[in-house]
Amino acid sequence: MNELRPLLFSIAYRMLGSVADAEDVVQEAFLRYERAGEVESPKAFLSTVVTRLALDQLKSARARRETYVGEWLPEPLLTDDDADPAQHAEQADTLSMAFLVLLERLSPVERAVFLLHDVFGYRFDEVARMLELNEANARQLGVRARRHVDEDKPRFEASRRERDELAERFFAAITDGDVGELVQLLAADVVVVGDGGGKAPQWATPIAGAERVAKLLAGVGRQIGEYGLTLERHEVNGQPGVVMRAPDGSIANVWSVEIADGQVQSVRSVINPEKLRHLGPVADVRALLREHKRR
Repeated sequence: MNELRPLLFSIAYRMLGSVADAEDVVQEAFLRYERAGEVESPKAFLSTVVTRLALDQLKSARARRETYVGEWLPEPLLTDDDADPAQHAEQADTLSMAFLVLLERLSPVERAVFLLHDVFGYRFDEVARMLELNEANARQLGVRARRHVDEDKPRFEASRRERDELAERFFAAITDGDVGELVQLLAADVVVVGDGGGKAPQWATPIAGAERVAKLLAGVGRQIGEYGLTLERHEVNGQPGVVMRAPDGSIANVWSVEIADGQVQSVRSVINPEKLRHLGPVADVRALLREHKRR
């Protein structure tokens, strides 16, 4: 059954935007499978259980997010070592932070229908059985969800090579504090979004516009040098990104960058320590700031 684990995690993570919660849901689904005895279709059984458990969690999570401090972003997922490159390339756009944030606008059941049908290829009759709906209702929910998604669906650079080359230039310009180069690389309406969850210093609201964002990122570049931080290149949620490490190697921040039409369209920064623990030891960013001030 372990061969189904990547699929089940993919469904749960896209539903919940949380690595830890997705792993818990998948584990619970396997426990229920073991207790169920003989099952005609393990894939159908496990997919159904994962989706229903994720729906239950999502309904309670939405209430918590209404009181979330600042901007909410999903927990970052490092996707450098995907076991199935062809499938990963096909689904990378639906892993992006921009896409997962867009899904937040859907109701939980719309989100489930859209993901199961449009992303994972289940037929509407299968989706209906999984969610205990009639097929006509499932189709209606799917059409409505797709309409909402299509209105604001993010675009990404078609050529992976060009995307990665531009990302290299972008992160080098940040490290060098090169405002002019950054302005050239940024889309006119570029936006920077940060998620600190009230637990780490972060931008309170999104920052937009090439000039403003270029100056902001150049300032970040200076801070990287002053605080002894390092940028470690990774693919984050299927897009170019970095893990920002403190001098002791612990994780301070994770960025994901979305690129289209040869320009950086958005930068999403997750510094909330609760959303980084699944990646390894997490830095105390406030302590780093205090130590720097004492110098």
